[in-house]
Amino acid sequence: MILHIDHVTVVVQDVARAKAFFSLLGFVEEKSVIISGPTFARYMAVEGIEAEHVTLVSTQAHPRFEIQLLRYIRPQHLAEANVQNLAKLGYNHICFAVTDLEAEVGRLTSQGVTLRTDVLDFHARKLVFLSGPEGITVELAEWHPSSSSAIDSP
Repeated sequence: MILHIDHVTVVVQDVARAKAFFSLLGFVEEKSVIISGPTFARYMAVEGIEAEHVTLVSTQAHPRFEIQLLRYIRPQHLAEANVQNLAKLGYNHICFAVTDLEAEVGRLTSQGVTLRTDVLDFHARKLVFLSGPEGITVELAEWHPSSSSAIDSP
């Protein structure tokens, strides 16, 4: 039985820039280690792996939720030419629930975060896409208060 999402891992080239972006969303660094050796090579199915692995933890999420940043030292990461194209197969985006979308958009854009879309009202939520680290798409969602699926306010 699945309980909840535990973490999302994002491969990045610029760890500092990714940490800065996710810190704006309330994530703090918990630990940073280098992963390498035969155990990780087998588990990740990446021969000769050596990578910086940074664990960021949400200060607001209950239960715990992590963003794990992975910066490959060896082998070289594979570029994703279509990372910003949401019509591609595979990973599409991650979405974080917020309590006040307009306030979050104002705060984030004042810190240099770029919006990919205008705010959309859809399925009992206000939604907006942001440009995240390495071009990944991050979404914010504010549930309408009258929705039965709305998140509880902190």
